[in-house]
Amino acid sequence: MENQVTAAPDRAEKKENKRSGIFFLWFLILLFASGNGVLAWLYFQEKQRADKTEVIIKQVFIERDNVKTDLLKLQEEYATLQTNDAKVNKELDEKRAYITQLLEEAEKHKGDAYTIMKLKKETETLRKIMKHYVYTIDSLGQLNEHLIAEKKTMSADLNKEKDKSTNLSKEKDDLQKQVDIAALLKATNFKALGIRTKSGGKKEFETNKAAKVERIKVSLSFAENPLAKKGNRIAYFRVMTPDGKEMYKSPENTFTFDGAKGYFSGRQPFEYNSQEISITSYCNNNGDKFVPGKYLIEVTVDGSVIGNTTLVLE
Repeated sequence: MENQVTAAPDRAEKKENKRSGIFFLWFLILLFASGNGVLAWLYFQEKQRADKTEVIIKQVFIERDNVKTDLLKLQEEYATLQTNDAKVNKELDEKRAYITQLLEEAEKHKGDAYTIMKLKKETETLRKIMKHYVYTIDSLGQLNEHLIAEKKTMSADLNKEKDKSTNLSKEKDDLQKQVDIAALLKATNFKALGIRTKSGGKKEFETNKAAKVERIKVSLSFAENPLAKKGNRIAYFRVMTPDGKEMYKSPENTFTFDGAKGYFSGRQPFEYNSQEISITSYCNNNGDKFVPGKYLIEVTVDGSVIGNTTLVLE
């Protein structure tokens, strides 16, 4: 009788151990299956990121090739400009040397989307300046028949490039959004006004008459950006006059922007704390009188051009 009582618990214990083993086996199977699912999901996500990165890189290289093509064409067009004016010739030589430098930068930074975008903007600026040289030389009567024909051809090419740029701008919007540097300050509400003063400089008045303008007043806001570096900064304002010159108060007022050197005509220190902030500065012209035409004003912070505006004086 005692042996029968002992056997019954042994069988129950073995049955319970068997059930526990089966449960543990199923647990391991489910754990293994879940692990494989997570690994598969991670692999899919990584492959998507890699494919997206590859597309962006290809688009950047295409944009780089477009910029190089534009610079090479611009180089050829500047080479056709000829004049007997020594001062204008010197300025043309400087612009030709600058184009060569931009071509080297395009090759050196062929995978840098931000640099390529800035080179594209600088190319557009040089093209606008070149148009002014064309008309200046023409007005002096120093273009021969060959150069006049070249100017007409150039104008037609510029119109074609403008149409091409308009058609491509929408396609490039997505690329530009993808290559924006998140931590870069963004200039908004960038405005420029012609200013004259009275009462010993205590009162200022806005004017668009070149003959009355004493200096250019610029104002802008830096948008809120929690990723931007905090602390004291300096905004430099570079002004290109209608005749393609850099405006400055003193020859010592030089600074570096996008890897190049130039003159600033205004500067404004400010403290940035990741919140929107507005600043105002004044640009001076070394005592020279302002001339009628369009002025291009750029703002540079931390060595990068982050915004521009224009001012037209009559």
